[in-house]
Amino acid sequence: MKNIYLFSEGYGKDKMLLGGKGANLVEMHRIGLPIPMGVVISTEACRNYLKERQLTEELRDELKNEIKKLEEKTGKRFEGENPLLVSVRSGAPISMPGMMDTILNLGLNDKTLEMLIRKSGKEKFCYEIYIRFIEMFSEIVMGIPKEEFYEIKEKLGKDFKKIITEYKKFVLEKTGKEFPEKVEDQLFLAVEAIFKSWNNERAKIYREIHEIDHNMGTAVVIQEMVFGNFDENSGTGVAFTRNPSNGEKVVFGEYLLEAQGEDIVAGIRTPLPLDRLKEQLPKVHQEFLEIAEKLEKHYKDMQDIEFTIERGKLYILQTRNGKRSPYAGIKIAMDMLKEGVLTEKEAILKVDIKSLPQILSGNFNEKELAGKKLLGKGLPGSAGVAVGKVVLSSERVKEGESSILVRMETSPEDIKGMSLAKGIVTVKGGATSHGAVVARGMGKCCVTGCEEIVIDKSETFFTIDGVVVKEGDYISVSGYTGEIYLGKIPLDKTVLPKEFEELMELCRKYKKLGIRMNADTEVDIEIGKKFGAEGVGLCRTEHMFFQGDRIWKVREMIVSSTSEERKEALKDLLELQRGDFIDILEKMDGLPVNIRLLDPPLHEFLPKKDKDIEKLATLLGKSKKDIEDRMRAIKEENPMLGHRGCRLAVTYPEIYEMQVRAIVEAALKCKEDGKKLKLEIMIPLTQSVEEFKYVKEIIENKIEKVLNGKKLDYEIGTMIELPRACLLADEIAKESKFFSFGTNDLTQTTLGMSRDDSTKFIGDYKEKKLLEVDPFQSIDVKGVGKLVKMAVELGRKSNPTLHVGVCGEHGGDPKSIEFFNKVGLDYVSCSPYRVPIAIVAAAKSEIEANR
Repeated sequence: MKNIYLFSEGYGKDKMLLGGKGANLVEMHRIGLPIPMGVVISTEACRNYLKERQLTEELRDELKNEIKKLEEKTGKRFEGENPLLVSVRSGAPISMPGMMDTILNLGLNDKTLEMLIRKSGKEKFCYEIYIRFIEMFSEIVMGIPKEEFYEIKEKLGKDFKKIITEYKKFVLEKTGKEFPEKVEDQLFLAVEAIFKSWNNERAKIYREIHEIDHNMGTAVVIQEMVFGNFDENSGTGVAFTRNPSNGEKVVFGEYLLEAQGEDIVAGIRTPLPLDRLKEQLPKVHQEFLEIAEKLEKHYKDMQDIEFTIERGKLYILQTRNGKRSPYAGIKIAMDMLKEGVLTEKEAILKVDIKSLPQILSGNFNEKELAGKKLLGKGLPGSAGVAVGKVVLSSERVKEGESSILVRMETSPEDIKGMSLAKGIVTVKGGATSHGAVVARGMGKCCVTGCEEIVIDKSETFFTIDGVVVKEGDYISVSGYTGEIYLGKIPLDKTVLPKEFEELMELCRKYKKLGIRMNADTEVDIEIGKKFGAEGVGLCRTEHMFFQGDRIWKVREMIVSSTSEERKEALKDLLELQRGDFIDILEKMDGLPVNIRLLDPPLHEFLPKKDKDIEKLATLLGKSKKDIEDRMRAIKEENPMLGHRGCRLAVTYPEIYEMQVRAIVEAALKCKEDGKKLKLEIMIPLTQSVEEFKYVKEIIENKIEKVLNGKKLDYEIGTMIELPRACLLADEIAKESKFFSFGTNDLTQTTLGMSRDDSTKFIGDYKEKKLLEVDPFQSIDVKGVGKLVKMAVELGRKSNPTLHVGVCGEHGGDPKSIEFFNKVGLDYVSCSPYRVPIAIVAAAKSEIEANR
């Protein structure tokens, strides 16, 4: 099997085999763009290497043969009079910027150095690229951090020959091995190092964050070097065909003259805006604009292009779909639709669902902003806003804390800290530096190039414009403007770009799944309706019990000793619940509202502190001992699997009777006021048709008494959250009008795993590949999903009019939504703030299913 392909041989759409970088280089060669020639070693070869732990003889021989072809194509040879120098770069199927390794200028040794000096006439240039090669190769292949070489360089100044000699001595001292002189050895060692970098710590963390398959492997691109540091008419740059921060249709890029690619990507020097190239090299600038337009139209997406200029000639080194801010992502998709570049379905598929939460998090409140001290301003690297405590070391960023990571510049080693921080600020670098690119990929706010910041060597504080900001102090950062403010600024979540609503309208056109919201208050309903929710899929009646002083009435009901005492306590709760239901039904005005009757175990409502127990005793005119005795009597060892859900109605039917009375009286009031109604009453935790029928009869008898001959349309159904209910779904469906899967509990009861306690060990399971994802975040398709599918099929076979939804946390997870769409659910229900995410996910899954 062939493992290595010349750019002129590969298939440009095969990213899984050639990696994103390799496939795009093959494609750019095919369409005639100016790219340096090279070869691609496939991801299959990488996977084989990681399995065998060595380069096979077959692969070595194949690489030698392909390099000979490359030498013929370029007219250069390894260790020849016209030396061939190459870059050796990683190229995963899915872009992982900066996470794996790159080696430049490979092919240099003492012999080829002299040949290159004679050929180029540029002695200083040749020595500089040789020194850089030794540093990069020693770090990536031999494990010596390049910083350890800097003392030698500083000590010897411009004595290049001496620097090279001392570098090689240092390598021998540190590793016990000679720096390889033979180019073939350099090449094989470099390829091995790139393969190994697939499993370095930062790459693994990045894949975890972005849910990239760990088994893909990386391709290796070996490409003829062109030199942006050759002379004053040479340079290197990175550009986007549109602004990656705000989505504007203007080529947005940065460059440095007399520099190599790593200089700009690493953010070591602050680059110039691409427009300045028009003044310095106008023909190159114009050629680049034409190529940028051609690439965007070819790939039908905003492109991130790396280029080098050598002696006034432009070369394209790489193109890929560019990382962009969430706002830019939506604007670019909608603009390309209007321009005719994308179809409606293509535009929807271009939107990154994972970036949507940042759009919904809003912007700074304008009134509050006016009074805050502006510390300084950098470059807007990634749109969004962030408020948090200053942290000056990636290692000190803590999970769960609101932190702003402030660094001189970020490197791939900072990936974990960047993933945990709310926002990122760098002193150096531009909008195409590592920090900005990675932040955009994560959907995080980022400000780069704020050179006013001076970070103290202790890394405990920084100064800016005369102000000392200590680690732990709060700052507020805008990735829209690049501005950094002292202190906390409240966010205003009401402003959404017009393109956002255009996207929502388009997705509603193509989605099949209904999207409802989990809502218990007027505020929830207002938010969900604003985002396009088509009903309430879950109204948790117990949440209403925690509002204000209501909890004391609930506690009074729970500790009651007799049915009469409970009914007395329930009278006040009836009034309160009726009012809540009136507010909800009025606001929904004809959209479906699914109200779940009391579900949690009663212990959740009981006081835990002595002072609260004493207060309850006083309110009820009982002794503290009486209350404690009653609490002990109802205490459970495993309450989440105990006396809860419909089991409460079996023991205390008066609770459900009070709730359905409140619901029906609220519905009648709304009906009298001319409001439309679509009412669903849900019985939780059913495990058999006998149990369901028993509770349903209690409810229906009470409803008929309350109606007293009046007409009201309503449906009674059940929440499916136990494996037994899934297995007996055909029996239950004969009595139930609807099913709503409570996948939180269904996951717990199927896996025998507590959602709360599993956080202590889920990470170990994912790391050891016993679980691909946290089953409480994305549905366990093989297990829980199989039960859901079975229950849907059994239920509809028994009751063809059965409508089916899901109201667990998975209802707002894009991957879970894709599964729910496949198995034919009618709707998903999720948090109001996740409604837009669910709408886009539903549209995407429907489009993908029909491609």
